[in-house]
Amino acid sequence: MVDRRRARRSCLAVPGSSAKMIDKARGLAVDSFFLDLEDAVAPLAKAEARGRVAAALNEGGWDGKIRSVRVNDLTSEWTYRDVVEVVEGAGANLDTIVLPKVSSPDHVRWLDLTLTQIERATGLEVGRIGIEAQIEDARGLVEVDAIVAASPRIEALIFGPADFMASINMRSMVVGEQPPGYDVGDAYHYVLMRMLMAARAHDVQAIDGPYLAIKDVDGLRRVGGRSAALGFDGKWVLHPAQVDAVNELFSPRQEDYDHAENVLAAYDWHTSEAGGKRGAAMLGDEMIDEASRKMALVIAGKGRAAGMSRTDEWTPPAAG
Repeated sequence: MVDRRRARRSCLAVPGSSAKMIDKARGLAVDSFFLDLEDAVAPLAKAEARGRVAAALNEGGWDGKIRSVRVNDLTSEWTYRDVVEVVEGAGANLDTIVLPKVSSPDHVRWLDLTLTQIERATGLEVGRIGIEAQIEDARGLVEVDAIVAASPRIEALIFGPADFMASINMRSMVVGEQPPGYDVGDAYHYVLMRMLMAARAHDVQAIDGPYLAIKDVDGLRRVGGRSAALGFDGKWVLHPAQVDAVNELFSPRQEDYDHAENVLAAYDWHTSEAGGKRGAAMLGDEMIDEASRKMALVIAGKGRAAGMSRTDEWTPPAAG
């Protein structure tokens, strides 16, 4: 019942305790946002922030963005009230719950059952609210296959780099950058690829975590470019200055999008009665077949989700 195909190129973190930042977030060109009740909110401000978050969701003005709330993790004393108050107060205007520090499938099962109880009690559509599970420690990565399979509500896996780095004793204080002494390869490649495989095996999205040096756009492009190249669907952003770069990184280039759409159009025609029912054909100097179609579907899907328009359109050859 959840929609796993929604665009998540850029996902904006918004402190749930800040009315000013919530208002500013409405006008930003992000695909998704989450109103944060966890790390961005001080312990003494969490109870008040719940009401502000519910009110912000109900006030609207989010212009088609995916509407999410990050609750506190299940080792804390706040999680239950976070879920109950937000969903009872604004469940009709909420798309997903972001659950941080997921280290066991039991965490996801708890949230699934709790959401179901609240939905039934309040007359909301059962199963519509999705779950985004944030992987932030070694145990969570080891359990990632079971975590993503724990509920049909799961829409995305999210990498939480700062807590993850701490959990494995990585010798670095710069989130997302290579640790000192690691001069060959990418220290995060295994983590990212492991999460990506789990996500794709269960048809959910994979989202990279934030880059904390908000003024270093070149660094953001370098780090985000790695996860985008692997096939991740998007990345968290912490500041408006990061939005355009991340949207660009996780969108196809225009020429790639045009080519993917042309491959799909040409393949559909060549495999049709009019095109001779061929399983393989030429598109210019390129041979295309079923494998080409599958690759093109990925690029075209990302471009469509990003709202791109074609600038070059293939047309079938004239009859005769």
